[in-house]
Amino acid sequence: MNVSKTASSTAGLSLAAALVLPAAPAIAAPAADSDIHISEIAYTFSTDFIEVAADPGTDISGWTFGSVTRGGSVQAQENTVTVPEDTTVGDSGAVAIDVSITNSVKAGSAADGEYGSSAFVIDDDGELVDFQQIGGVVDGKGVTGTKNTFTPAPVIGQEAEPTGATAASGQSIQLTGDAWKSAAPTPNALPDSSDDGDDDGDDGDTPEGVTPIADVQGTGDVSPVQGKTVTTRGVVTAAYPEGGLNGYYIQTPGTGGADAADDTASDGIFVYSPDTVADISIDAHVEVTGTVSEHYGQTQISVSASGLKTVDEPAEAVKPVEDAFPAGDEKRESLEGMLLQPSESLTVADNYNTNTYGEVVLATGEGTLDQPTDVHRPGTPEAKALEAENLDREVVLDDGATVNFLKADKDIPLPYLSKEDPVRVGAQANFTSSVVLGFDHEKWRFQPTTRLTGDNAEAVQPTSFTDTRTDAPEAVGGQISLASFNVLNYFTTTGDQLDGCQYYDDREGNHITVRGGCDARGAANAESLKRQETKIVTAINKLDASVVSLMEIENSAAFGKDRDDALATLVKHLNEAAGTQKWDFVESPDSVPADEDVIRTALIYQPAEVAPQNESTILDDQDAFSNAREPLSQAFAPKDDSDEVEKDKTFVTISNHFKSKGSGSGPGNEDSGDGQGASNADRVKQAEALVDFAGDQQEAADSELVYLLGDFNSYTQEDPMQVFYEAGYKDIAAEKTDESTYVYGSRTGSLDHVLALDASDAGDGATAFGSVTGADVWNINSVESLALEYSRFNYNIADLFAPDQFRASDHDPVVVGLYDETDEGGDDDSGADGSDESNDDADGTDSADGSSDHPGGKNAGKNGGKNGNHWGNRDGDHPGGKNAGKNGHHNGW
Repeated sequence: MNVSKTASSTAGLSLAAALVLPAAPAIAAPAADSDIHISEIAYTFSTDFIEVAADPGTDISGWTFGSVTRGGSVQAQENTVTVPEDTTVGDSGAVAIDVSITNSVKAGSAADGEYGSSAFVIDDDGELVDFQQIGGVVDGKGVTGTKNTFTPAPVIGQEAEPTGATAASGQSIQLTGDAWKSAAPTPNALPDSSDDGDDDGDDGDTPEGVTPIADVQGTGDVSPVQGKTVTTRGVVTAAYPEGGLNGYYIQTPGTGGADAADDTASDGIFVYSPDTVADISIDAHVEVTGTVSEHYGQTQISVSASGLKTVDEPAEAVKPVEDAFPAGDEKRESLEGMLLQPSESLTVADNYNTNTYGEVVLATGEGTLDQPTDVHRPGTPEAKALEAENLDREVVLDDGATVNFLKADKDIPLPYLSKEDPVRVGAQANFTSSVVLGFDHEKWRFQPTTRLTGDNAEAVQPTSFTDTRTDAPEAVGGQISLASFNVLNYFTTTGDQLDGCQYYDDREGNHITVRGGCDARGAANAESLKRQETKIVTAINKLDASVVSLMEIENSAAFGKDRDDALATLVKHLNEAAGTQKWDFVESPDSVPADEDVIRTALIYQPAEVAPQNESTILDDQDAFSNAREPLSQAFAPKDDSDEVEKDKTFVTISNHFKSKGSGSGPGNEDSGDGQGASNADRVKQAEALVDFAGDQQEAADSELVYLLGDFNSYTQEDPMQVFYEAGYKDIAAEKTDESTYVYGSRTGSLDHVLALDASDAGDGATAFGSVTGADVWNINSVESLALEYSRFNYNIADLFAPDQFRASDHDPVVVGLYDETDEGGDDDSGADGSDESNDDADGTDSADGSSDHPGGKNAGKNGGKNGNHWGNRDGDHPGGKNAGKNGHHNGW
């Protein structure tokens, strides 16, 4: 309900405050021709009011305040209000009355005769006190009140007086002196007498004449003249007539370069002006007049068509600031809106949103942005300090646009990405031309000087990126090798074979992947499956490990087929590509859990290098693994050069895929905010059950050589991993590499691990960890842009799909060498300088500092960057087989 307010001797009231009783004895209402007038009109998203100025104590009881449309009639009953009894004007000389304002305005020269909404005030004698039109042309034609059910008689036939002013976002229009201006709402308070434009602006009022950009920016994070109308001059440094920014940056002539200080006000500013952006050119010297505001944290001037002038006098050229990009908001504020040429290389920290918004997250300093719980125990001061450091190091390389490429502009090639020049997490970004420093949506941003697309990259793209791709993993030594590989919901049962499937479609409406509605989780049809298979097959054949643990492969029994049907199909394609019967798979055991998920784990191997020993076994623990995939165990023995099986080197492998971080229920499974995500208690329970199961398999195989592989959905220092460390297991990649397997939310860490038993009671015998000859994380997936994935085929006009190993999945494979042929038992310190960290659902960081809280022991100075981005709901735009509405990684698991 609308209520009136008065400004009395009590403190200033909010717009929703109750009525204040008279602060002074009421006096009779003045005649309509007295000096009572409308002084402010607010029509924001949060509040509407009409304010009148009158002598303190003036009684306005029974007066009518209201608004008419541009057609001159009161639209609805809510657009008028009668002031309650005993309402008087407070000591401020103003009183604001809440009333809904019809929000339709016309401004500028074209508005003469095209009317905007108008506000009126009628006294209790039925006399029209004032009638003011929002917008229009000063001294031009105003709206005329017209008769309808709700229009008061005193308004009918009367012409409103155009104010010529409209309000910027969140502001009102206010009568300051003789002119109406846009400013922050001030209900129940008149502008200071100095607000009439006759002062020099030193007290924060609207400046007169030309105000330097630095004075508009100020030295804080908010302009000291926010809400005021200013005139300033500058050289145009960047312009964005297309792509949604609708404006341009200007900078004070002659500023920048080596003389730019980092502790002063900025000399650059953004001009928001859809009306003029198409009329300016870079390097032009301009004068702009408009209202100052803060838009998502960036200071800007909103300029109408009449607010731009070209300055004839020549301007000294603007020079880019050439220096390392400073740390800290205070120093960056001093460069907001200015032209920069960052002198140092920055590291790509994330490229997930390159596919959506044309953004690349960069990191200052050394390396990528580590996931805190990959380096430090969750919730510790060290973990919190690392995340604070991460936030300070982030800066977004933008594309000069606000376009969401998944929804619009699909026929414009994505910026930054191409087949020839990959943009990979961990790569170095070197600036080849200047950018402007902006701020938006809580992030500092480097904007190119005009909108960047794939079409104009040669001329506009401000950076180059190092190519960090490798065609094969680093050599890990050893007689044989183990690896883990996530196959990204590889389903040979495609959506078009089932009823009820919903799909993610490409830009032409063709189905690409299953979105939900059925049990399939992968490709929509044979064509899409072929693209997925090509990448997976290429990657696994180049990985070339003796034994590979697979995660996220179809459990074909869910579709009435043999449980191993999809697995057998994958192996068939692997062998076809290899040109020989290189691969085989571990068959499902006779006994399988009664209630399995539609995805499963699996093991494939090369018969020329290893031989299975005994039957495979699945851990059937419906308590611990009711929301995850049950572990699959198989013992193997290597073969020597003469194809003899060396049973004395028998080792146990167990393939795993724990519950994701995206959802959880039950005690301990809520997201506590310590970085471990949801379902942490369930993952701890699963780790404990796996340790017991591994002990049983160790005994059955009569071998100390036990290896746990897969996606544990836990970063290296999180609680589930501690269960393994306490049971005598070591994280091989964490110990022997400085690399990671996954990227989420611009943080790099490992959710995928290969754990080796390092039993203290092994005596002189070989231990699983002691048998390791080397390790590598082959960064082919998480560090690559999502746009390259089969699930994004033809989402954009740029053809980014290639039949190679890059972005075959979203997790990177870990490969481990076993058995030094010259020193059986291996060397604990040997191994390739690779990295084995895979983030499957969390955000992780792996730059160990050698601290005592890091039993996984990531090498100090980790600088690997992997990109995964797939925790929780993925905004519904992840056609890679993630069912919509599932609150977790991999269809809620």
